[in-house]
Amino acid sequence: QVQLVESGGGLVQPGGSLRLSCAASGSIFSIYTMRWYRQAPGKQRELVARISSGGSTNYADSAKGRFTISRDNAKNTMYLQMNNLTPEDTAVYYCNADLAEPSNMPTTHWGQGTQVTVSS
Repeated sequence: QVQLVESGGGLVQPGGSLRLSCAASGSIFSIYTMRWYRQAPGKQRELVARISSGGSTNYADSAKGRFTISRDNAKNTMYLQMNNLTPEDTAVYYCNADLAEPSNMPTTHWGQGTQVTVSS
């Protein structure tokens, strides 16, 4: 059974930094595009950044210049380095990945989420 597990969330002061990780485990044949989403209270879940298997990246306007998405394919792990955080970044952050199990077509998987709170 495939699992995506996020870690690295927490409480940080405005202007601070956090690094989120998303580790995929289980019977994995290949991982394609990986993404970070976030959902703030009372708001819809939104795409923050995505990275292809080859390393091409895209960012939401709110993340450009402050967040960096990366991945280590050997470790089946994706990261989100978040700098210069503001209270508007407070949300539950979810990882999402299109991946294939052996002998199966790719499907989309979600992690359980990790809370990021930016507050003084």
